[in-house]
Amino acid sequence: MVRSGILLIDKPEGITSHDVVDIVRKKFNLRHIGHAGTLDPIATGLLIILVDKATKRFSRFVNFDKEYIAILRLGAQTDSGDAQGKIIATSDYQQISQERVSAVLKALEGKIENIPPMVSAIKHKGRPLYVLARKGITIERKARMVNIHQLKCLKFSLPDIEFQIRCSKGTYIRSLGEEIARRLDSAGHIIWIRRTAIGPYSVSDAKKIDSFDEDDIRTI
Repeated sequence: MVRSGILLIDKPEGITSHDVVDIVRKKFNLRHIGHAGTLDPIATGLLIILVDKATKRFSRFVNFDKEYIAILRLGAQTDSGDAQGKIIATSDYQQISQERVSAVLKALEGKIENIPPMVSAIKHKGRPLYVLARKGITIERKARMVNIHQLKCLKFSLPDIEFQIRCSKGTYIRSLGEEIARRLDSAGHIIWIRRTAIGPYSVSDAKKIDSFDEDDIRTI
């Protein structure tokens, strides 16, 4: 019998968090499998899978702070906030300096408003926003107050800015990327994102989607 606990998975690009849940469910032949914190198909990194009775501890894990590394590409805004969307606006970026980027990132630390993108999994009348977005439907979303604990530039190579962020739950990196670009008087979208930590758990301890087994389940 498979024991209850958590499984740390390094989600690859191109599949959904639900796809990972299905893979784990089929391998362990268990009904009660879930995850704590969605990652978009374009995102890679740490996904915490809750196994069997651990699914009852969902609130404990979903409330942890998160850490990400992402790349913002300046010069173009897309309708999805990422590289999969259609370009809806363009702008210059050559005048932007690394010092200005660092100042903007520093100014965004603390409590800020963060608007969920239309391609998020938030539901409107029972339907995920991304489903509506695929049909060309746009719904007004309320801004959420989130806490940016740390935001710093890792690499400056225009038009790309690679940054690291530690933030509270509910922070949408695509929306944050657009806000960074706006404060730089430019347009931008996220082209790469990786979740590196959830609370005390690190992606360095996670298993690849094709290389986990029951011994990798951690009891809680």
